[in-house]
Amino acid sequence: MPTTSTPTHCPYCALQCGMALSPLPTGGVEVVERPDFPVNRGALCGKGRTAPAVLSSRVRLTSPLVRSGGSLVPATWEEALDRIAGEFARVRSEHGADALGVFGGGGLTNEKAYTLGKFARVVLGTSQIDYNGRFCMSSAAAAGIKAFGLDRGLPFPLEDIPRTGCVILVGSNLAETMPPALRFFNELRENGGTLIVIDPRRTKTAEQADLHLAPRPGTDLALALGLLHLIVAEGRVDEEYVRERTSGWEEARAAAMAHWPEYVERITGVSVPQLRETVRLFCEPEAAMVLTARGPEQQSKGTDTVGAWINLCLATGRAGRPLSGYGCLTGQGNGQGGREHGQKADQLPGYRKLDDPAARRHVAEVWGVDPDSLPGPGRSAYELLDALGSDIRSLLLMGSNPVVSAPHAAHIEERIKSLDFLAVCDVVLSETAALADVVLPVTQWAEETGTTTSLEGRVLLRRQAITAPEGVRSDLAVLHELAARLGVEKGFPTGPEEVFEELRRASAGGVADYSGITYARLTEDAGTGVFWPCPAEREGEAGAGSGTGAGSGTGARDRAGARDRAVAEGGAGAEGGEQGRRRAAGTPRLFLDRFATEDGRARFVPVSHRPNAEEPDDEYPVLLTTGRVVAQYQSGAQTRRVDELNAAAPGPFVELHPRLAARLGAAEGDPLAVVSRRGRAVAPARITTGIRPDTVFMPFHWPGEGRANTLTNPALDPTSRMPEFKVCAVRVEIAG
Repeated sequence: MPTTSTPTHCPYCALQCGMALSPLPTGGVEVVERPDFPVNRGALCGKGRTAPAVLSSRVRLTSPLVRSGGSLVPATWEEALDRIAGEFARVRSEHGADALGVFGGGGLTNEKAYTLGKFARVVLGTSQIDYNGRFCMSSAAAAGIKAFGLDRGLPFPLEDIPRTGCVILVGSNLAETMPPALRFFNELRENGGTLIVIDPRRTKTAEQADLHLAPRPGTDLALALGLLHLIVAEGRVDEEYVRERTSGWEEARAAAMAHWPEYVERITGVSVPQLRETVRLFCEPEAAMVLTARGPEQQSKGTDTVGAWINLCLATGRAGRPLSGYGCLTGQGNGQGGREHGQKADQLPGYRKLDDPAARRHVAEVWGVDPDSLPGPGRSAYELLDALGSDIRSLLLMGSNPVVSAPHAAHIEERIKSLDFLAVCDVVLSETAALADVVLPVTQWAEETGTTTSLEGRVLLRRQAITAPEGVRSDLAVLHELAARLGVEKGFPTGPEEVFEELRRASAGGVADYSGITYARLTEDAGTGVFWPCPAEREGEAGAGSGTGAGSGTGARDRAGARDRAVAEGGAGAEGGEQGRRRAAGTPRLFLDRFATEDGRARFVPVSHRPNAEEPDDEYPVLLTTGRVVAQYQSGAQTRRVDELNAAAPGPFVELHPRLAARLGAAEGDPLAVVSRRGRAVAPARITTGIRPDTVFMPFHWPGEGRANTLTNPALDPTSRMPEFKVCAVRVEIAG
């Protein structure tokens, strides 16, 4: 690595791959490898390698824009900020604080997410704040909290995956969504372990599996229940573990026993022999894992679906033990940290609940405000967007592009257009920013310093490598200036480290406790990060250990936990040495002593299969599922501006089985119209035997007539408020 390079992390997915940026003689920077970072060991996907392309002034915004005469025209920062503050003050005066909305993003750093939540509640006084991470893994978060008392994407590092015996990967195509992670699963198989992939498509990930199950979209819940039924029937339950470390088993067992194998086969299309083989492969090794992603989570029953997979882990003793457990593969770059520090509708920093009086008192004291002045919980992401133009009259949006990414996107686009006022902070002129009244150009990853939290719960420091173009300011500076204009002169610093120091105090004692993490610690050990929870050490404490943020176990459980920790750490060193290592790293592995519940036990949650919110019928006989391709990212607002990535993935397509194509009379490349109850999208046919004949697939990265989210169903999970992106009823026809 050149000595002039700056170590940092990729701006895209939740792997937060390590990279370094080295200055070019002609200006700008190039990406160089960082083989020292354990997650990717230098490997990068095409998005990471080409990330500097979006730093170019030819691509990104460099001046504020304000709407004048129907068009966006350049303006000074003072004009733009004055207009935003004036409009917000007017709306609040005329309609009340909750007529102001704030919508954040899972790509914002922890410092930005924290400040945005504080700004909404302290400066605007509104309860109407949420973020696009609600569309990412909120169902897994809700299920994890129910079962374990805590939500962290992975309760163990990725490095544990090659050392387990079997992984069931549910609804993830990580070969395309986070390619550098695939090596952990390849190493698993090289070490004699087994990979089972569950996906209605034979994806590049499924092609690597020892066993691929292709259930009908929206039936993952029934599939998990059928597997649990077989585990009970075949006597594979870990009765001692269930008795000593869990509660609620009898109710969950009864619910699962109503899902016998032949019944599940009829629902899912997965044969009984495949179900039995899955149980055998999962239960025979000493250790095993279940990992879920958006497939089972982005459903109107996503929380119950993830809960069923967690029940499978608990019944077999595969949680809170070395090299075993349930985990979620977070999608967005800071999807984990973004929901921990206050930009969610119902949360305060430290993953505290907004309706908890003790949490309100603690955070209010850090903020220097009266706890009673903090508004209560607000609307979830889709419900907030759906209320635009009616209950919510003005919106501040940071780091999101809902015109492309929201379900029922044409409707959301109309709601955005109906606002009295829209202000957007972004790097590029996204499809949503193009509708704004004011657009502010803000710094991006290489132009600023800040922390993110990866899918492992690893808090990382991104470092500024270059100076932003003249005319560009940071999101923190924007919130500072707006707060001052709206009457709050203090409490909104522009320096990220100063913000992080306050975040540490606000998170102290919370579930996601960052109080023991500092910028200095994050630069140590080659910048490999610190896992939360990492409470600040006090005199006499033994360190963070392998606990849960909710205290430590005692007696035999402590001794067993110590042995488990030694195994999980590879058996290196005596217990005292291990404690020192764990203090330095924070808490890489959760639940080895106890779970983060009041009694330390994991909770089974009884669940039962139910249909999708929208099932096929004569008018809409086919199921649509959506997802990503390797060369584009999320709404594509940035990646669609990179020539190399566009050459690899130039536009949307409709993937369908040859039997469905034959019924339609469609050939490869023919324009197909996919029609749902919400709208119509048109894209070329891509014919493959790698998808079920009753299902079509569309990637969701593009706007315009190929916008997949024109079709998707906003039916919400009752607990997580996650929309049902992954399954809706459609008809497919030759576009005329």
